[in-house]
Amino acid sequence: VQLQASGGGLVQAGGSLGLSCAASGRTFSNYIMSWFRQAPGKEREFVARISRSGTSTYYADSVKGRFTISRDNAKNTVYLQMNSLKPEDTAVYYCAAGPGFGVVLVRDYDYWGQGTQVTVSS
Repeated sequence: VQLQASGGGLVQAGGSLGLSCAASGRTFSNYIMSWFRQAPGKEREFVARISRSGTSTYYADSVKGRFTISRDNAKNTVYLQMNSLKPEDTAVYYCAAGPGFGVVLVRDYDYWGQGTQVTVSS
């Protein structure tokens, strides 16, 4: 499956930003979808995951209550709504698709988008 992330940008602390990730090539609803992020000099870290149907979600503690992941299987798209952004949320955000045998590790996912930069100014 090919993944194309978009929606990144520059926002002030406390602001909001929405990311999208459009999928093509395979049956989108067969995959769990997640967002990861990678800050400069740091390893890529898990942010949020959504089940194939969209009825189940899971978040990293650092974003719980501020970020919301959703998906539209009819549009082959997964979203990440980010509210109350903090400077420490600054990173390149990646969408990923996987079979669902794992959740939070990079190796649990087979397909990755190209990443979109999110910068939160203080």
